[in-house]
Amino acid sequence: MPPPRTDRPLAGIALRLASVFLLAVMLASAKIAEARGAHLLEILFWRQALAVPVVLASVLPTAGLASLRTARPIAHARRMVVGLTGMAANFGAVLLLPLAEASTFGFTVPIFAVVLSALVLKEPTGPWRWAAVGIGFAGVAIALQPGGHHVSAFGAAVALTGAVLTATVTILIRDLSKTERAGTIVFWFTLTSLVPLGLALPFVVERHDAATYGLLVLLGVAGGAAQLCLTGALRLAPVAVVMPMDYSSLLWATLFGWWLYGALPTPATWVGAPIIAASGLVIVWRERVRHRENAVTAMPED
Repeated sequence: MPPPRTDRPLAGIALRLASVFLLAVMLASAKIAEARGAHLLEILFWRQALAVPVVLASVLPTAGLASLRTARPIAHARRMVVGLTGMAANFGAVLLLPLAEASTFGFTVPIFAVVLSALVLKEPTGPWRWAAVGIGFAGVAIALQPGGHHVSAFGAAVALTGAVLTATVTILIRDLSKTERAGTIVFWFTLTSLVPLGLALPFVVERHDAATYGLLVLLGVAGGAAQLCLTGALRLAPVAVVMPMDYSSLLWATLFGWWLYGALPTPATWVGAPIIAASGLVIVWRERVRHRENAVTAMPED
């Protein structure tokens, strides 16, 4: 069992910001590796395989191997299936879309989290959050550039699918972190996902040059470190506190897109992205208001 969880918002925010940067490095590396001939399944395999030693290196000097024991294999398996599928969709979106546009569609995670909590968890959802959902989807419509051809409709669909699954994973991780350490959650996700990926790898694997293998190593190490930071952030602070940090990914995606490809976001993206981000921030704000109201209601009367 991990030590009792105590929220530390500033540390959680710092870890989330670090995870956003590392994920940007991972996705940019994946996009370049794919352009050099690496298959999506190869990218996913090396992303997970190289994350295992990163996780072990962080666990061994601190909590030790004993901390990797778990009494919740079903919960970890569920997290692996949803997480691996979502990861495939997110990588696919990066390969199909420019980096900034792929990041913009990723901003819809809080929006889908509200929809899922209302439809699946049956949580009460007030007019503020439903209005934010509607505004967020309006931002998505703008970013899609109706009548234009810059954004692939298929790529957008893949990106939005990844956002739905990422929202689901966030809920699953928050639940797992009640009883599991960050390293334990990441270890079992990376290890178990290597089973289906390892079975598929022989059908797509090819020889690459040293630079491409270097990119695969970079994306694997960066991805493993990002996963530790992300999971650690959810242990240190509520989702509503750390989630707004994800919007910094547009900065990194824009910089990497300009540096690597000389591409900048389209005007529609610059309009749609702030609308989506604003809707997510409204959702986060309402979550904090509701949390405070519940805390006041739960306080014993004098």
